[in-house]
Amino acid sequence: MSEILHSKIVGEGKPLLILHGFFGMGDNWKSHANKFAEDGFQVHLIDQRNHGRSFHSDEFSYELLVEDLLNYIQAHTLENVYLLGHSMGGKTAMLFATEHPEFIHKLIIADIAPKEYPPHHQDIIKALESVDFQIQNSRRLIDEKLSELISEVGVRQFILKNTYRKTKDQLAFRFNLKALSENYHEVVKPLPSSTVFNGETLFLRGEKSGYILDEDSFLIKAHFPNSEVETISKAGHWLHAENPSEFYTKAINFLK
Repeated sequence: MSEILHSKIVGEGKPLLILHGFFGMGDNWKSHANKFAEDGFQVHLIDQRNHGRSFHSDEFSYELLVEDLLNYIQAHTLENVYLLGHSMGGKTAMLFATEHPEFIHKLIIADIAPKEYPPHHQDIIKALESVDFQIQNSRRLIDEKLSELISEVGVRQFILKNTYRKTKDQLAFRFNLKALSENYHEVVKPLPSSTVFNGETLFLRGEKSGYILDEDSFLIKAHFPNSEVETISKAGHWLHAENPSEFYTKAINFLK
């Protein structure tokens, strides 16, 4: 029996599954989850494999992430789910919807297109690999070490959320850094070319993010003919955190 993904479930009502991005975890979506729960959803904050509190594996690909999600949905006997995915989680959500459309009621994709991306996490991976927990034995020291390669405070705070006390004296990262860096080529892959999902789909992009460009609309429509693209003002790639109220309003209007 395959392992079931770890999740935190908030609220009662229609199932809304949220998939985080690369190096993230379900917990990143806690404040939105509480609001969705108030609006009548049972929110599943899922940790994808090699992230958060879910199992670690040497293998990592969108095909496997889709399989994990299918196992999760079946284990929780869910149907007619609303699925929201951000960044890497958005790619998982897209592939899942094209392969298992019978489970999906509505789909929201946050700041990612179905295209291939050039590798762009090398500095983050290098910074993470430079941390030696024997030496960097406090969050402050880890932050100092990361700051040598990562200047953005927000990105470092996002990563530091993933540190936990492995033993009394030693910290560790929750994600499986080795598997994620070795399989990084999988993360930037496009959605397979012939895949289509005909259900209602909303793409939300950050105004200041370069992840979804105007010229991507043709590709988006080819895969998701019943889709709209909307822009969240004053927000970059972490649009749900940078402009949470506008993000929530657009998301809930679509879900309702």
